[in-house]
Amino acid sequence: MTTSPSPARPQHPFVVRHGDVLRIALPASIAFITEPLVGLVDIVVIGRLGDAGLLGGLVLGALVFDVLFSLAYFLRIGTGGLVAQAVGARDPQDGLLHVSRALVLGVGIGLAMIALWWPILWLSTTLLAPEAGASAALADYFFWRIWSAPFSLVNYALLGWFYGRAAARTGMLLQLLLHGIDITLSIWMVHGLGWGVPGAAIATVIGQVVAAGVGLGLLIRHYGGIAPMLRRLSVPDLLHAPAVTRMLGLSRDLMIRSAALMGAYAWFAAQGSRMGEVALSANAVLLNLLMVAGYFLDGIAQAAEQLTGKAVGANWRPAFDQAYRLSMVWGLMISLVMGAAWYLSGPWLIGFMTTNEEVRAYALTYLPIAVVATLTFMPAFVYDGILIGTTLNTTMRNGMVVSLVVFLAAAMVLQPMLGNWGLWAALHCWFLARGGIYWWALERRRAGLFAVA
Repeated sequence: MTTSPSPARPQHPFVVRHGDVLRIALPASIAFITEPLVGLVDIVVIGRLGDAGLLGGLVLGALVFDVLFSLAYFLRIGTGGLVAQAVGARDPQDGLLHVSRALVLGVGIGLAMIALWWPILWLSTTLLAPEAGASAALADYFFWRIWSAPFSLVNYALLGWFYGRAAARTGMLLQLLLHGIDITLSIWMVHGLGWGVPGAAIATVIGQVVAAGVGLGLLIRHYGGIAPMLRRLSVPDLLHAPAVTRMLGLSRDLMIRSAALMGAYAWFAAQGSRMGEVALSANAVLLNLLMVAGYFLDGIAQAAEQLTGKAVGANWRPAFDQAYRLSMVWGLMISLVMGAAWYLSGPWLIGFMTTNEEVRAYALTYLPIAVVATLTFMPAFVYDGILIGTTLNTTMRNGMVVSLVVFLAAAMVLQPMLGNWGLWAALHCWFLARGGIYWWALERRRAGLFAVA
């Protein structure tokens, strides 16, 4: 049964072309691909100190914050979808209110993380159970990095606002500024000043503070300065019950979606670990290479988010259909190119990432089935962007949870029979299930996204 059409709303026609997709996707992809570069630089600068405990503590500390901040990633993707719809509806006031609520919520969550730093650190250390040297380094890293929490979450909200307005170039430049500061200061503080692991954490804090300050400055300038912007923000508008309820519902569903996503990858890693260190390491190498392709597809998802969200806000289905089709076309093209490049350069890439001959040979054996994932996970990426832009958060949440069940069931059946081939096949089942569920749900909901003229 399809969704009933919404009550009549004004229509604001516009056209979506290939260039509109690429103008958002290319800068976004560049911004996203710099994120793993920061982690790599931190690993190199600490790794060259020659202390395995320090490196282990850094890696575990970065993992803790990846998990912690991913649960608040709804501030980025949720804000982006809401702002895109406000742009389509030609309602800048609504866009300001969305980002303002996200900023207040981000600061509040960040301060709560700082207040709870000791229980969070204790829980992380208990679950990860590092050895003494790594445990001490983890504590040092955590103590300094936690101060970045409010600024990191402010940056999430600001990036949502920039990308929601299709200001992808500005979002890219902010990310490059953040990561450039982080990388430069990390090298200087660790090797120049000799601050070790705390130096790497402090560099990240400073990068987040500067990026938040610049981003807030751009937001304020867009609305004509602090005083004019504040005059447009009243407490009743900010606390408008339906809008706040919508934002909190969106945030809840996106948190559940993030938890299910992390659960799937954690299960994949755990099953690889049960097959031995060689399988674990080889699967980690292949999965990290797959994620590189994912960063490029994230750019297409970002374009799909903004353009379909704008179409819903504008109440103009032709633009939605154009954005849907072009995002899929470019997603397929990027997947084919990335898959071919990965397959042809696979031996060199794997050899660069590990010097262990057993791990190299194992990874090369499973390279073909891993490369196919660049195609099977493409639809899920694009649909993620569309569902975020249209704020179909319950569809996204439910699809992720159901596809997680499909993945676990497939892994339990296929891995005992086929070993690591079965584990990778189960991962393909997960990707295909996500894409199929999202396609089916969106077809049922598409008509109801647009009001009767």
